[in-house]
Amino acid sequence: MRYTAKLIRLFKERQKKRRTSTDARQHEEEILQLLSSKLQKNLAALRATFEDSSDLLIREFSFGTNKDKEVKAALIFLDGLTNPTIINDSIIKPLMHDNHLLYEEEASDLSDLDLIRNRLLSVGVVKTIYTPNEVIEACLSGNAILMTDGFCQALDIGAKGGKERAVAEPVSETSVRGPREGFTENLRTNTAMIRRKIKDPSLKIRSAVIGARTHTQVNLLYIDGIVDPDLVDEVERRLKKIDTDAILATGYVEQYIEDNPYTPFPVIWCSEKPDAVAGKLLEGRVAVAVDGTPFVMTMPMLFIENFQTAEDYISRSHYATSMRILRLIAFTISLFAPALYIAFTTFHQELIPTTLLFTTAASSEGIPFPAPVEMGIMMLIFEILREAGVRMPRPIGQTISIVGALVMGEAAVQAGIVGAPVVIVVAITAVSSFAIPFLMDAVSIIRWFLLILASTMGNLGITIGVFILLIHLSSLRSFGAHYLAPLAPFQRRDLKDTAVRAPLWAMHTRPRATNPQDLKRQRSNPPRNPSSSEKATGVRNHDKEQQYDP
Repeated sequence: MRYTAKLIRLFKERQKKRRTSTDARQHEEEILQLLSSKLQKNLAALRATFEDSSDLLIREFSFGTNKDKEVKAALIFLDGLTNPTIINDSIIKPLMHDNHLLYEEEASDLSDLDLIRNRLLSVGVVKTIYTPNEVIEACLSGNAILMTDGFCQALDIGAKGGKERAVAEPVSETSVRGPREGFTENLRTNTAMIRRKIKDPSLKIRSAVIGARTHTQVNLLYIDGIVDPDLVDEVERRLKKIDTDAILATGYVEQYIEDNPYTPFPVIWCSEKPDAVAGKLLEGRVAVAVDGTPFVMTMPMLFIENFQTAEDYISRSHYATSMRILRLIAFTISLFAPALYIAFTTFHQELIPTTLLFTTAASSEGIPFPAPVEMGIMMLIFEILREAGVRMPRPIGQTISIVGALVMGEAAVQAGIVGAPVVIVVAITAVSSFAIPFLMDAVSIIRWFLLILASTMGNLGITIGVFILLIHLSSLRSFGAHYLAPLAPFQRRDLKDTAVRAPLWAMHTRPRATNPQDLKRQRSNPPRNPSSSEKATGVRNHDKEQQYDP
C-alpha cells in the first residue's frame, strides 16, 4: 500500500509539472504574438474578436502634409467608455489638422511613432503596446488605440470617460458634523478622495487586475513607514491567489481573502466614507478598493470597530464615549432580549416580579402557542419585514414598515395569535439592532441560536451560548490580529479607544494590534486651565507653562 501511494504521488507531481510547463509555453506564445505591420490585418482580427459588438468604433483616416508619404491610421475605442472631447480635440484634430506645428523636416515624413506621440498627441498618458492582447485590454479599460500602417506596434492613449455617479453623501453612514462625501463606483475617483485626505507621498497605491472575464481593477492602499510590511505582503498574496471569472464588488474579494469564512462576524471592515478609510490607514491598516463599487475595505479589523463611527473622533470625548456605551447596550439587548424573555417566562418565573408576572400571564391568556413559538413567529415576521423594506423601492419600503409594525402587530395581538409582551420585546430588539448596522447580519443569526438554547435549557442554555460566543470570538484572527484586541490579549494603553473614547490629545500611540512600524502618533500637550492672572490679561505665561511628558 505504501509503495502504491508513493507511485500515485509521483504520478501526480509529474502531471502537475507537465501542466505547469504547458501553461508557461502558452504564456510565452501569447507574449511572442505581436501585431502585424499591416493595418487592415490588425483591424480584421480586432473586428473578429469583438464580433457582434456594436459599441466598437473604428475611425480610419490619413494624416501627413506630403501626399506621397501620408500615413494611414485607425483610432479604435469603445463607445461609452471614452471621453469624446479627448478623442476629437486631443487625438484626431492634432493628427489631421495640426501638422503645421511641426518642423518642415518632421512634417515631411511622419513615419516615427515616437514623433507622433511626443509632438502631436496632446494627452496626458500615452504608451506603446505590441501585442493584440494588450490592444484588447486597453480598449476594455476605456482607452483609445492608435494603429498606423507599417508599424508592428500601437499607441495606448488615455481617454477614459463615460457617465459616472457624482460624489454624494453616503447612504449607509450618515454624518452630522463630519464630511458628507462618499465613495463612488469609479476607482480613480475613490483613490483621489483618499489622496485629498492624506497629502503624503508615503501613501502607496498598488494596482492589480482580478477576474478572468471582468478584468476588474483592484487597488491596494497603505502608508509606507506606518503599516507593517508583512501585512501588505500577506494581503497582496491573498489577492494574487484569487482565480475566478468575475469580481463585481468588494464583497466578492472579501469572501476570498478573509481568515475565517464560516464566522457570522465581519472580519474585514467596509466603509463608504473617505475620512473613515483615511483614519484606518493612518492607524497602520491596509485598504482595498475595487472598481465598480462605492465601498472600500480595510484590514485587519477588530471587534470594537463595530461600535465605532467616524463622527466619534469629531465629537467631544464625553459624548462619543456615551454613544459607544449606548451602542454596546443596544448590541446586548438585540442579542439577548428574546432569549431572556423565553428563559424567564418558561423556566424561571420566580425571577420575574409578581406584578409583572401576573400582567404577562394575563396578556398571554388564550394564546394557542407556547412562548418560544410566539417569539419565533414574531422574529420571523420582523426579518421578513426588514428584508422587504430594504429590497423594495424607498417609498414602498417605508409603507411596508409602517403597515408591518403598526397594523400587523396590533392585529396579531387582537386576534390572539401572539401576546402583547412578545410584540414589545421584538420591537425593542428591532430598534436596538438598527443602532449597530455593522453587526446586524451577525446578530440576526446568533439571536436564533440563543433562542433555541433558551427554549430548551433556559438560563443555562444562554450561559452555554455566551461561552461558545466568547470562545469563538477569542479564536478569530483578522490578518494576524486578534479580533478581541485590546481586551484579549489585554493591552492597557490601547483601552483609550474602545468603549471609552479618550480625548484626541491623550491618544499618543497607534493600536498595537495592527503592529505599526511607527507606534507614535502625536506628541501634543494636553490643554490646561489658565491661571487667574492669565484670565485677567488674556495672555498665557509660556515661561511658567508645564511641559507634558507622555
